[in-house]
Amino acid sequence: MKITVINGTEKKGVTYRLKEIFLQQFKNDSEITEFCLPRDCPDFCAGCTVCFLKDEHLCKDAEYVRKIEKSMLESDLLVFTSPAYVFHATGAMKTMLDHFGYRWMPHRPAKEMFGKRAVIISQCLGAGGKSAAKDIKDSLSWWGISSINVCSFKLMSDILWDRIPGKKKAQITGKLIKLARKMLSIDYSKPAPTGLVTKLKFTMVRMLQKKIGKENPEYTDYKYWKANGWLDSARPWK
Repeated sequence: MKITVINGTEKKGVTYRLKEIFLQQFKNDSEITEFCLPRDCPDFCAGCTVCFLKDEHLCKDAEYVRKIEKSMLESDLLVFTSPAYVFHATGAMKTMLDHFGYRWMPHRPAKEMFGKRAVIISQCLGAGGKSAAKDIKDSLSWWGISSINVCSFKLMSDILWDRIPGKKKAQITGKLIKLARKMLSIDYSKPAPTGLVTKLKFTMVRMLQKKIGKENPEYTDYKYWKANGWLDSARPWK
């Protein structure tokens, strides 16, 4: 089993501890590749649109983006972690997700993503953990992933792991281990089912791509959809 982990911060704080508790259940039988942000994707998306209009390989940050994407496409499970920074995911996580705008369904989604499974782990002191997770979930769902598990925690005590009461730690640990065991029980030789919402999004974008193709048959996204057969009967899910 292959797992790709995207850490929204390099800090080894509470979020790091949560991620380690979750991953501990996989370490004997899995190949785990981790990326830490901003180290592994340090630069902002410049909004140059070269990935949309021409080719993602022409992006000024392609050396970072392609490495992360290759790992994700080859993995069975994707894990994203982020503490809540002012009710949202970290700026470093947002920076990385911006680079994958071209993989949103209205552009050129990777067919492999439609069968992926993902876990999002977030935490906050009092509020904001769920909205931080939503920042990540929005991108994942528009990449085509339907199976997304969110595990968000309110610490309600302290932002330092060693100062969190033992009872609270036990509750957090138990929830993470339960989720990990659930994910371990899955047969990853079978792709995750594609949900109705994802299929509806795909259908709407398909109609849009057909309209675009009539007006501009050389448009990059239209040519991609056509080459995959998605404008006809082919679909990126099984």
